[in-house]
Amino acid sequence: MKENSITWIRQRVPDRQMTYALALMIGVLASIAAWLLHTLIHLIQKLLTSGFLTDTANWLYLIFPVIGIYLTTIFIKYVVRDNISHGITRVLYAISTKNSQIKRHNTWTSVVASALTIGFGGSVGAEAPIVLTGSAIGSTLGQYFKMNKRTVMLLVGCGSAAAISGIFQAPIAGLVFTLEVLMIDMTMSSLVPILISSITADICSYLFMGSASLFTFHLDSAWSVDRLPASLLLGVFCGLMSLYFMRTMTFCEDKFARMKKHPYAKLITGGLLLSTLIFLFPSLYGEGYNSIAIFINGQTETDWSQVMNGSLFYGHSELLVVYITFVMLTKIVATSSTNGAGGCGGTFAPSLFVGGFAGFLFARVWNMEEIGVYLPEKNFTLLGMAGVMSGVMHAPLTGIFLIAEITGGYDLFVPLILVAVVSVMVISIFEPHSIYAMRLAREGKLLTHHTERSVLTLMSMGSVIEKDVITVSPNMKMGKLVDVLSNSKDTFIPVVDEGMRLLGVIDINKIRHVIFRSELYHRFRVSQLMIPVPGYLYDNEPMEEVMEKFDKTGADVLPVVDINSRFKGYIIKARMLRVYRELVADYSQE
Repeated sequence: MKENSITWIRQRVPDRQMTYALALMIGVLASIAAWLLHTLIHLIQKLLTSGFLTDTANWLYLIFPVIGIYLTTIFIKYVVRDNISHGITRVLYAISTKNSQIKRHNTWTSVVASALTIGFGGSVGAEAPIVLTGSAIGSTLGQYFKMNKRTVMLLVGCGSAAAISGIFQAPIAGLVFTLEVLMIDMTMSSLVPILISSITADICSYLFMGSASLFTFHLDSAWSVDRLPASLLLGVFCGLMSLYFMRTMTFCEDKFARMKKHPYAKLITGGLLLSTLIFLFPSLYGEGYNSIAIFINGQTETDWSQVMNGSLFYGHSELLVVYITFVMLTKIVATSSTNGAGGCGGTFAPSLFVGGFAGFLFARVWNMEEIGVYLPEKNFTLLGMAGVMSGVMHAPLTGIFLIAEITGGYDLFVPLILVAVVSVMVISIFEPHSIYAMRLAREGKLLTHHTERSVLTLMSMGSVIEKDVITVSPNMKMGKLVDVLSNSKDTFIPVVDEGMRLLGVIDINKIRHVIFRSELYHRFRVSQLMIPVPGYLYDNEPMEEVMEKFDKTGADVLPVVDINSRFKGYIIKARMLRVYRELVADYSQE
């Protein structure tokens, strides 16, 4: 019945209109997921911390984060039974290697897991889980209605755009996030469905959460040209902070990865480290947007010192800069500990958090030292948010439009552009990929914004390898070899031993001068006629490396072996190039 209904719909609704309708559905569902996640997070946080004191340290900070991570671990282990961490990285992985197919459980499991983690104090963000949820909704609907691979990829992009738009009420930021971080070679026809999803999610979020922006911002001091040097220096500082963010995150993740076989050791290590940091610096609790709001709305030292409420630093306004520095530097460790211990959350919010603290710290120190023109701390808090997020994600447009939209701060557009672009320029010197793409790039599984390289990533060795191959042994006599050649259409005959290990190859073009001399049939054996292999290809090797080996060797055919040199088949360069050209033509179609 279901198959008949889908077939009936697909036969009567043109592909373009079907895509638009699905984009609309994705926008509604993704915004509901965003609203539900934030509602759950705030509800849990309110239940746990409503009675906390502001003038002294709260010992329950040492307990709640560990409980939240433990509950998340149990949920993932016994209910999800799958890895749902690193949401945006998993979306990129699905696009790169699985034809944009994301498992259906991701439409809801990330919401539950991240609500438990963040609600109990996990120092991570809700944005990456929501992006994974929205993308999973797009992938599921695309597969359900039997859309083609390219359309499914587009619907995954619609889901990610709707997720960002719904959670931040920032439709333009949702669009540019999809273009910069997830999608490849977008066309004008592809923009319409993404805009539909993004705008729909934005409208629905207004219905659910009201019209208030994530941060309330009032511009008191417009940007002027005499602040140009400070803006450029802030861009450099944000680029260096982005580098610190990525390197520290990678270091901590590697340490926790080595404890993979000891889940309770990970929980205890990460949980204790996280809870200790939160006890010392309560600003690290959850997403931390409340601390950012203090910097944006505050006017005086007394206002800004509220960020130290509930900590051992309370009442010591003279230590504000010290406190902010420690929080800025330890946020990455807290985020890594949360995910490393078994929690579920992303690095989107932490990058905004670190950027906000970095921008405020920069302006505060500048003003304290009276270096030059006065820098409004609230303005530079926003600039820092855009700078670090742009650097960490290698997405300057996303940083610019997101900060402008969530604060209504379009009057700061020029300095936002300056800081974001300089930050990306600085980080690009050290890291060519975003924090999300870094792991996939190392494995050769990352789609890029270049069609040719993206197609090589989408190609698999299984689509071009020849496995139905005749092989010969090194002891075979020349007469028998001639019989084999006469019954084979191939000019490339692998020579293998009894264990199928490749020893060499017979190239018919190299032995034409002897194969027609019957008097030599009993004098020569295959081992005397075979030639060395010009190069080896290993099974599951990235196609970009396969292409490079063909270019380096100049060979027309190369054998494929496993790590033990056992022969698996061979790849013909001409056939590989034909498949490649077909994929490029298909991929480049509107």
